[in-house]
Amino acid sequence: MRRILLAPLALAAIMLGAAAQPAPFSVDGHGYRSLDDALAAIGDRTATIVIAPGTYRECAVQSRGTVTYRAAQPGTAVFEHNVCEDKAALVLRGRGSVIDGLVFRGYEVNDGNGEGIRTEAGDLTVVNSMFLDSEQGIGGGTNDVSRRIVIDHSTFAGLGQCRTDNCSHSLYLITAGSVSVTNSRFERGTGGHYAKIRAAHVQVDGNSFDDSAGHQTSYLIDLSNGGTGTVRGNTLVQGKDKDNPGTLIAVSAENRMYPTEGLAIDGNTASLAPGAAKAAFVGDWSHQRLAIGTNRLSGLTPFVSH
Repeated sequence: MRRILLAPLALAAIMLGAAAQPAPFSVDGHGYRSLDDALAAIGDRTATIVIAPGTYRECAVQSRGTVTYRAAQPGTAVFEHNVCEDKAALVLRGRGSVIDGLVFRGYEVNDGNGEGIRTEAGDLTVVNSMFLDSEQGIGGGTNDVSRRIVIDHSTFAGLGQCRTDNCSHSLYLITAGSVSVTNSRFERGTGGHYAKIRAAHVQVDGNSFDDSAGHQTSYLIDLSNGGTGTVRGNTLVQGKDKDNPGTLIAVSAENRMYPTEGLAIDGNTASLAPGAAKAAFVGDWSHQRLAIGTNRLSGLTPFVSH
């Protein structure tokens, strides 16, 4: 085999070019080659990691601090496939976390809950982000801790599964505090519920739930443990390929942990996709007085008490 020898100047130019490549993760103007290194530099402080455009097959566990993970250009920083602790791309258990403009796709793990984000401690805000073609988009939390979780202007598509004993969902959040999901899009589910929320207070407002291309999905909105708040101004389309075709919005279907008195469900528009079975717009297991206002319904039974 012939060896190709580079002239010293050419070799120096190549090495200089490699050295000049900017580090993809920056904190306070300092560059880092890995997300782990950037988190280590933050420690227990409050800081922002700016992420350059690119596709990243790495993951990280945040155990301290209040950290914002922000794409330098929204939608251009893509994380895929690799998970930490057999859970997610980002496992979050610091004091707080903000995700801004990132894309997560292609997550699978042994227990069927592979996801872009696993939230285990601290408040969480997710904005302008996408969760695609995985077992779950965002999941985590516990019933005994009060936290504030906010999801806004984000997309969840091609998510969920029921091939394991426990189904996974597009979004599955648990807290004794509050969950807000606003101005977001859910579509093309592949099993489970679109938004499964166990929280004392909920705000599910101004979203689109398009199940017309869903596969073996269940409820579009599942307030599993009840809760007060609002389900307002959403557009919901029930598809025909359903594992549970009877209900679009389920209230306290699993238990009555939280009061539902005054839960406002109004200003929504809901319909059936061609071929979809007749269903109830709201299925209620709480037996408390919900504040169901004016909703524009096509082909749906407005309310069923179980």
